[in-house]
Amino acid sequence: MPDLFAGEQVITCHDEEVGLRAVIAVDDTTLGPGFGGVRWRPYPSQAAAVAEAQRLAQAMTLKHALAELPYGGAKSVILADGPLPAEGSQERVALLTSYGEFVARTAGTYVPGVDMGTTPGDMQAIRGAGARAFCADVDPGPYTATGVYAAMRAGVRHALGSGMGGVRVLVQGAGHVGANVARYAARDGAQVVVADVDASRAQTVADEVGGTVGDPLSAATDECDVFAPCAVARVITAANAGQVRARVVAGAANDTLDAPGVADLLRRRGITYVPDFIANAGGVLQVHGGEVGWSEEELTGRLERIGDRVGAVLQEADDQGVSSVTAALARAARRLEEARR
Repeated sequence: MPDLFAGEQVITCHDEEVGLRAVIAVDDTTLGPGFGGVRWRPYPSQAAAVAEAQRLAQAMTLKHALAELPYGGAKSVILADGPLPAEGSQERVALLTSYGEFVARTAGTYVPGVDMGTTPGDMQAIRGAGARAFCADVDPGPYTATGVYAAMRAGVRHALGSGMGGVRVLVQGAGHVGANVARYAARDGAQVVVADVDASRAQTVADEVGGTVGDPLSAATDECDVFAPCAVARVITAANAGQVRARVVAGAANDTLDAPGVADLLRRRGITYVPDFIANAGGVLQVHGGEVGWSEEELTGRLERIGDRVGAVLQEADDQGVSSVTAALARAARRLEEARR
């Protein structure tokens, strides 16, 4: 059973008439309103839905704190009972309008955005119900990838003392983010391996960048200099951490490690782990930049600064003899504590 008092608020939303069951988790609003996407998918139980909302909300708190953004951490999930209604259908709009009314009742404490299963059009429906929502129709993939690649370069500099030329990079996931990470690495002279459960998609990206195709199931433990998880979560566990052969782990996937303690296992083996909640902040930076009117040049500069933060965290971890996750959590805690004063 999840700890319902782990954050500031857990709100359950139910509208039997339209079939809505949703959970809004607000973890921390010290830095500003809780911002986090709306995830719409099936869950094995109500408890699993609550647990995921809380876990992702906590990650958003860290992401925003470390990216120096004026938002707290929040997330919401809508429980799907089957296939999602077609986009723009009356059924979908009715459900999202009802959900938007629940969001509006938070009076700005929670600001939703796009996540798995939802679209900018869905955010428009939520906004139409009187709630604030981030709904710019912009693909965040290239921006997330730019930040991830800046983080990767910082990890390589720290661990290998080199640039990307000749470095063997294994990218797991050839979607919008992973494909762009592969392109950026290849552009800088890396030897790229692309692994994806969709073999044809992996082959297409590999052919484009002059790379090869790897096995998505063994990617986490295959031989490489850099492992870049850009697909499923929790690919490195206590069970397989001892078999990881990469010198650097830096990717876009949320929850790359199945538990924070796995970072200690990697550190003891001399593996540099770049915390995912720093590396994958490009998407939220793009959303915020759109809201406040950053130029493309300003946004690019902010994305590149992710690498600076990664370098600082990795150095702090070395200086203190702790894992990169421990150092990153301490840095986030300091920012929150300063904001509370």
